[in-house]
Amino acid sequence: MRVVDRQFVVLLMSFFTGLSALLFVPSTLAAEEQSAPAVDKDALVKVPPVPPVPASPVKAARPPAAPMQQIEIKGSVQSYDERRNDTATKIVVTQEEILKNGDTTIAEVLKRLPGVTIGGVQGRGGEVRMRGLGSGYTQIMLNGEPSPPGFSLDSLAPDLIERIEIMRAATAEYSTQAVAGAINIILKKAIQSGQREIKFGMQDDNHHIGGSLNLQMSDRKGPLSYSLAAGLIHARYERLPTQVVETAYDTLNHQTLLRTTAQNSQGTFDSVNLAPRLNLSLGQGETISSQSFINFNRFSGNNSDRTTTSFGMPPPFAGNDYTVRSAFSMGRTDLTWTRKLDGGAKLDAKFGLNYNQRENTVAQNLLDPKALLIMKRDVDSSAYDKGISGSGKFSTPYTQDHALVFGWDGGISNRNEDRVQHDMSPVGLKESNSNQIYDASVKRLAVFTQDEWNITPRWSVYLGLRWEGLDTTSEGNSYASVKNTSSVWSPLFQTLWKLPDTKNDQLRFGLTRTYKAPTTNSLIPRRFTSNNNSITSPDTQGNPLLKPELAWGLDLSYEHFLPDGGLLSAASFVRRIEDITRRTLTQMDGLWISMPINDGVATTRGIELEAKLPLRSLIKSAPAIEVRANLSRNWSTISTVPGPNNRIDQQTPFSGNLGLDYKLDKHPLTAGVNYSFQNGGPVRISANQSTYTVPKRSLDMYTLWKFDLKTQLRLSLANALHQDNVTENTYTDNNGIARSLTTIPTTLQARANLEVKF
Repeated sequence: MRVVDRQFVVLLMSFFTGLSALLFVPSTLAAEEQSAPAVDKDALVKVPPVPPVPASPVKAARPPAAPMQQIEIKGSVQSYDERRNDTATKIVVTQEEILKNGDTTIAEVLKRLPGVTIGGVQGRGGEVRMRGLGSGYTQIMLNGEPSPPGFSLDSLAPDLIERIEIMRAATAEYSTQAVAGAINIILKKAIQSGQREIKFGMQDDNHHIGGSLNLQMSDRKGPLSYSLAAGLIHARYERLPTQVVETAYDTLNHQTLLRTTAQNSQGTFDSVNLAPRLNLSLGQGETISSQSFINFNRFSGNNSDRTTTSFGMPPPFAGNDYTVRSAFSMGRTDLTWTRKLDGGAKLDAKFGLNYNQRENTVAQNLLDPKALLIMKRDVDSSAYDKGISGSGKFSTPYTQDHALVFGWDGGISNRNEDRVQHDMSPVGLKESNSNQIYDASVKRLAVFTQDEWNITPRWSVYLGLRWEGLDTTSEGNSYASVKNTSSVWSPLFQTLWKLPDTKNDQLRFGLTRTYKAPTTNSLIPRRFTSNNNSITSPDTQGNPLLKPELAWGLDLSYEHFLPDGGLLSAASFVRRIEDITRRTLTQMDGLWISMPINDGVATTRGIELEAKLPLRSLIKSAPAIEVRANLSRNWSTISTVPGPNNRIDQQTPFSGNLGLDYKLDKHPLTAGVNYSFQNGGPVRISANQSTYTVPKRSLDMYTLWKFDLKTQLRLSLANALHQDNVTENTYTDNNGIARSLTTIPTTLQARANLEVKF
């Protein structure tokens, strides 16, 4: 580990050590609480619904000369802290936190949260992961439902989101395809009368200027209310050259190959987002609401690859000039009916439709070492997804201390895809023309029940049971019919215990049964070819025999809430995953092929530390600085892969964040900075394969200037360190060792947003 990384770890560990001392020292802030005892948030301890504070007792208990105390009491009761009082563990990210740093993607927002990491290249978005686990272990939901096929978080503008819920342990109400946890994206729901807001933004990425426009509108008239969130994005980019170095050595350590490939790319990206919502109150506790999300993306890119072979066999194609044109459209709409019944019961029903289509065209000019055209290859592909979903839920507090819920949800989605490849060689090379077509259907049905029981004012228990079944069928003109059916029973248990003789300390415990279902593409035995097939750049295909990965999980956490709204927490987890899926590499007919298989049992465990507090809670004379810090450490092993470093592929072993937000006293300026760190290191994928990634470091900064109550300017820098992203893949067998080292430079991004309410 480099010196700067050691200093970062020491700094954060020292910070957490100092904060933890607060838990064992008699709080000097207790005396300050005595001046406002009515603001005690323990008044919210799980006795739903929270009754309003009667007006007359408050007036009787308070002198008439202290009206401010009456207002403060009312606010504390009406605001419900989900993280503190819900039995099921949940972290809620508010809209203010989402927009604070001027981020353009949701991934940039999530990377600052404890236990959340982002795959891919810094500053370019990427796959969101919890507990460091890779693809598919984190459930991504949109308004409480699994995200539709083709949906990407990078396509969703942060301004369209009301809040984000991070659920570390699964609940029966939502899909239990959440081995690592779940992230629920809630689109704008709160409707304010007569709200109008417009935001103009500009971004510089490697000296290429892009722009954005966001509009928020809402109003209310009688029983009808509406809101509309809209966003436009135009971006231009030019990537710094990526370098790929391939080497090979025989068993006597004599070099047999040295190739260097330089990759360049530039292009444009345009996106339109719309999120309209309509609410209609029918009276007597009955409402109907419509929530939709519409997204249009257009992408155009020009790319070139040049390979120089210094030693060994050159590849079939030494150069590739290619253009990519892509169009993606997506629409989703949900209609929800809610009816409040006698005794606090409630009935919910939802029906949804989703549709998306993607059209992609790639035109390639494949070249020889002298840059002469030897193959012209055109690939046209398209995909269409359409589906329906429905759910129903009945909830009732059947006794004073129980909140019982029964429900179901399900959906059917169909995917049609075709891929046409046409080759033309002016020098007589073998041409590979193909027309691949396939259809796939996925049916999902789940039933669940859950009970939240307030045993005492300080102890609550959540019990849930969910059955979920999946049926996937696929037919294509290049493979036999595929059918895969699976179902999982998921018992779930969570409990919250507020420790006695304290208002600020509590323990959480959870036991869950979750799973990861194979994706449609991973089941289909269709071959995706690589231009220069090799050990480190193989063809890929699916496996129709894949089974779901089943996991038992334990979660334990301790939370200490500071009187001024701060938080200290320590969480740990263990997951035992059966039928773990990993990729194998085999050679068939002279070509290397990568394919997923179920193979063995994996065990993963980890700890997460988090701190959020005003600096003045430690030093009264300190400036108005809010401190945010978190550390996560993960371990894992796979039974069928020899060690060392036989952890789950792509798992991040260590990550951390340190952030500061400074609001100048009596001044309209707020500034903040956040440093993120994700460790990499070696991973043993199989007996023959291994990978290595260098640590990722990211520094983001922002300033916010409020001119008045309606106008403010937000300036931000993202990826200020613009560190290179480096990965290495290695394959070893009886013939020797082959390596591929990829270096991807990154760039600084500067942004400016003018936000106006009218």
